[in-house]
Amino acid sequence: MRKRLMQAMYIRVKRNKTTYFIQCDPTETTLSIKQKLHSLVDQPPGNQQLILLATTEVVLDDSKTLADQKVENDAVVALTLRKGFVLL
Repeated sequence: MRKRLMQAMYIRVKRNKTTYFIQCDPTETTLSIKQKLHSLVDQPPGNQQLILLATTEVVLDDSKTLADQKVENDAVVALTLRKGFVLL
């Protein structure tokens, strides 16, 4: 059996004045990216919201893949965190 080659890419996740470069694959879900960010921002995935900053701002769906949501290599994504019931 041949292994399918993964298309490695990275996205830039911005939070305040910090940018995280996350290596990922187009077939990964938004939830998977949030799990990678968990150790970096010390916030569980449920407290994170990722927003694709393209021509229009799109909130990324946890259950969909990056490819499904048109997130491409070198995309810029904003990270917001929930505090109680409010997104900051």
